[in-house]
Amino acid sequence: MKRSIFIYLGLLLLTFGCKEQEKGPEKQVNTEMSAVVDAAAVERIDSVLQAFVEQGQIAGISAMVYEKGREVYFNAFGYADREAKVPMDRNTIVQIYSMTKPVTGVALMTLYEDGAFQLDDPLEKYLPEYADAMVYTGVDDNGKMLLEKPNRPITVRDITRHTAGFPNRPDIPGLSEKLREADPMNRENTLEQMSAKLASVPLWFHPGEQWEYGPCVDVQAYLVEKISGRPFEEYTREHVLDPLGMNKTRYLVPEEDQGAFAAMYRQTEDSLTRVPDAEAKTDYLQKWPLRRGGSGLTSTIDNYMAFARMLLNRGSLEGVSILNPETVTLMATNQLADSVTERNFLPSKGQVGFGIDFAVRHSPPSSPDENYGVTGEFFWDGAASTLFWIDPLNDLAAVMFVQLFPYDQIGLHKNFRGAVYSSYKDAPPGR
Repeated sequence: MKRSIFIYLGLLLLTFGCKEQEKGPEKQVNTEMSAVVDAAAVERIDSVLQAFVEQGQIAGISAMVYEKGREVYFNAFGYADREAKVPMDRNTIVQIYSMTKPVTGVALMTLYEDGAFQLDDPLEKYLPEYADAMVYTGVDDNGKMLLEKPNRPITVRDITRHTAGFPNRPDIPGLSEKLREADPMNRENTLEQMSAKLASVPLWFHPGEQWEYGPCVDVQAYLVEKISGRPFEEYTREHVLDPLGMNKTRYLVPEEDQGAFAAMYRQTEDSLTRVPDAEAKTDYLQKWPLRRGGSGLTSTIDNYMAFARMLLNRGSLEGVSILNPETVTLMATNQLADSVTERNFLPSKGQVGFGIDFAVRHSPPSSPDENYGVTGEFFWDGAASTLFWIDPLNDLAAVMFVQLFPYDQIGLHKNFRGAVYSSYKDAPPGR
């Protein structure tokens, strides 16, 4: 409540000019022909983002919106590195964590378009280590795991929508201990070793019965590698990143670019503290064997917007085709049956289902407390509070970059979305 009051007061001060504010970098705006992001929206977004910085909730933030093929908003506030006084700008490199997942999904779906697999193929057809999967049902009186055969095999579709059954929690009696012992996500593993170790751990539930966020997209990465016969990172660069000009989207940040690599910050009850670089950046400053599909990329806001615009344009950008339109439509279509009632944290994203590596909004917000979004949008975010979404109805794509742990406890996403759409005819309820 205290934080909400601070942000509200900050917004009042900004709105009525009662306090002189330090301006962010010169913003680039073209709102001509824009139906959503008009001049009032630009000022509203500025006020919201700057208020978070001024109130000490974040060190720095940037945001970009394209609408109808034009950049209608960009601005940045605060610092990429507060201690070194390096400003946040459009060249800042950030850790995007799970916003890596849609990139992996697109790489996989280029192989789908080649006819290399079908979504309902058993995963074991390509990755035979999953042929003997067993399902955990609990532990006996001696703490030994009880297992049974799965009702059906894991399919490729399961690993694209987080219904494979892989465990991803620290508190499942017996099973979590087995997962820790296997240590599939150790960065010294190759993708092949990661998959073999994960396959040695029983499934937590029968494939297709629950939605549980976890290592599914890392398995997608290995599937790309196995089907293509090429290293996953190499294949993704050749078929997705390089064609889109995303040369600053990488697992390894080279020495010459490390000055633009943003620091990571952690929000506590009464302060914002920097996560030591030795902890926050170690995965990105030297090459490790594991190239995860579910996390690990760094990017600039322009680079990631190129990816978002490709999706908004249904698979192509500026004459470069990555996917066919019908494939993007498939990815942005809910793949979860109503029978999948156990959905981990997915309901916290609002009225959504899940497609192929995106959340997919099927209904407008049911209350003012929900993050706003337009029916038909698809989106995802990252552990450090980054966010992007695609709004086909309004021909709009948005990307927001920040480096904040824990994941968005301060309403960044809700306030940014509200600022973008507030003057639009389908404004969020209660605004």
